Amino acid sequence: MLHHIIYKNENPNAPWVVFIHGAGGSSTIWFKQVNPFRKEFNILLVDLRGHGRTVVDEKVNKKLDYSFPSIASEVFDVLDHNNIERAHFVGVSLGTLIIRQLAELAPDRILSMVLTGAIISLTPLSRTLIFVGNTLKKVVPFMFLYSLFAFIILPRRNHAKSRAVFIHEAKKLKKSEFIRWFGLTATLDSTLKRYAKDTHGIPVVFISGRQDHMFIEDVQKMAVKEPQGVMSIIENCGHIVNIEQAEEFNRVSLDWLRGK
Repeated sequence: MLHHIIYKNENPNAPWVVFIHGAGGSSTIWFKQVNPFRKEFNILLVDLRGHGRTVVDEKVNKKLDYSFPSIASEVFDVLDHNNIERAHFVGVSLGTLIIRQLAELAPDRILSMVLTGAIISLTPLSRTLIFVGNTLKKVVPFMFLYSLFAFIILPRRNHAKSRAVFIHEAKKLKKSEFIRWFGLTATLDSTLKRYAKDTHGIPVVFISGRQDHMFIEDVQKMAVKEPQGVMSIIENCGHIVNIEQAEEFNRVSLDWLRGK
């Protein structure tokens, strides 16, 4: 069972919101969302496999399937354990791909999706990063690679805070865990193409920073393609909107969720 934290609203009938972090992160990256969201919703924060406080024995890890469907199924296990039938889902970066996988497996359980810093397709730069990572992942310290990628994805001075948060959380990962998660890049291209082809019809708001130089153009195209898709662009902000521009992220996402 993945480690998770629950914050219950005083209203027992309040809808659930499930937060899914990105690669190398943990549930703590949503610290600026907890108080505003818990006023209106029940909250479930999840630490994905090997991240945060979800520690998996190394012998067990070697036997686990590292694929988007298997990781998504672990999130559903947490929902089942807590008797949560349906929920809104909020994800950042790689977490948006996990949510897209959840929608593919069981769309009836997804009330709506808030996808920030969404990854829609592989750009030439992202393909280069994946190649470099796969070439060096067993040779150089993984934190060097992670920090390098963080600086490339979040290069500006105003990105420093979100960059520091993710680098700090990534230090909790084991190198073997980093390598296994990085292995997901082998199927990433085909997975993204499948997501792009098979629109799900679930209400979704894409929230991207104007300075998210690697991904924003493709996100804008996808927002138009989705039958119930909406795009919101946050100024003076990069890839990790929920940390860099937390108040604006909270305002946009809560306004969206209130209407669902």
